[in-house]
Amino acid sequence: MHQEKTPRLRKKVPQVMTNLRRDSIHLPQSIRNASGINVNGKRIKSLIFTTDVAIITNNNADAVLAVYPFTPSPAVIEALMMASSLPIISGVGGGTTQGERSAYMALMAESVGSMAVIVNAPTPIETIRQIEEIVDIPIIMTVVSKYTDIDPLLEAGVDIVNISGGKDTALIVRQLREKYPDLPIIATGGASDESINATIEAGANAITYTPPTTSELFHSRMKGYREKEAQKAAENEQA
Repeated sequence: MHQEKTPRLRKKVPQVMTNLRRDSIHLPQSIRNASGINVNGKRIKSLIFTTDVAIITNNNADAVLAVYPFTPSPAVIEALMMASSLPIISGVGGGTTQGERSAYMALMAESVGSMAVIVNAPTPIETIRQIEEIVDIPIIMTVVSKYTDIDPLLEAGVDIVNISGGKDTALIVRQLREKYPDLPIIATGGASDESINATIEAGANAITYTPPTTSELFHSRMKGYREKEAQKAAENEQA
């Protein structure tokens, strides 16, 4: 006997926004279409890619992807942890910083409360093994090419992959999703709803978002101030 399915009711979510928080960075709503990744009980759909403390304290992402193009520093990791109310995923090397130093950085990141650690594309298998031996938080590996063989990486201890393949990102996501149906995948989604949705449809569980820089935000704000001053001056001349 055929039974009709009861339609799923969409719950109305009340919105509360205080005056001084209205200018914070709001990530594209399309990211909420992702399934999310449950990391030790916390569901993560959106990650903001920044180490700017001011931006970290003024956005609505689920977590922070704290990676920067220098050797990882305990002082930086600790400072970001102190400033952020969001879970932090800490970069611990993989490029110029490898081996025991990356492992020690991962242990330090865990000790101050990082949700996970992330290593860059060049990370040797042995470094991943060393990190896996001493931390009890997830290891995320950045994948930048469709030619990367991730089987050895997963065997060494990688729990989540982060796809950053430029224009090929959605293609890499789709290839990995076909091969690994249950693999947790984070991916860059671009700036438009179209590219974000395409990446999600390809199989990404969570999306990283690169926010405007503080200088870009200031440029927009100062432009608005100048326009208001010009308008006020014009009104005074007419009075």
